[in-house]
Amino acid sequence: MKKILSCFLKGVLILVPLAITVFIFAWAFTKLDTLFCRLFNITFPGLGILATIVLVFIIGFLASNIIGRKLLAYVDMVFTKLPLVKLLYGSVKDLTEAFAGEKKRFDKPVLVTPIKGEGAKFVGFVTRENLEKLGLDDYVAVYLPQAYNYAGNFMLFPKDAVVPLNIDSAKAIAFVISAGVSGIDS
Repeated sequence: MKKILSCFLKGVLILVPLAITVFIFAWAFTKLDTLFCRLFNITFPGLGILATIVLVFIIGFLASNIIGRKLLAYVDMVFTKLPLVKLLYGSVKDLTEAFAGEKKRFDKPVLVTPIKGEGAKFVGFVTRENLEKLGLDDYVAVYLPQAYNYAGNFMLFPKDAVVPLNIDSAKAIAFVISAGVSGIDS
């Protein structure tokens, strides 16, 4: 009986992450396909995703030449001027660029001790080292991602409470998001 239970638990441990990952990707692709099939008036399933991939490629191609860059800069300017739209567009753009753009901000993993002398520590990422405009010369801005969640806390700490970590940023974020289960061993 113990062997049967052990095999069942191993199966659950392997199947659950696989099933959840496949489910999320299938759900996302289905939603995207439905959305773009309606948007482009396509009746054949799967062509919506293909149209999306082609659209992304075309935008990437446009962004890599002078005329396209000017056109995309104009679109960017329009989106950053519209009330309410600029808030959402600007936030998403900044966050995207912070992770993958030329202005990466999550490239300085740190260990933070919020209360001097206390044992609790947080793993986070320095997003801004100069806070003079806020009157906080001896502080840095730190983003603290949450485990098993795509949210986080943004806090300001005294510089002496922040210690750089000698670890790759991708491994640090994997470590935090997985609640310490993965990231630093891989």
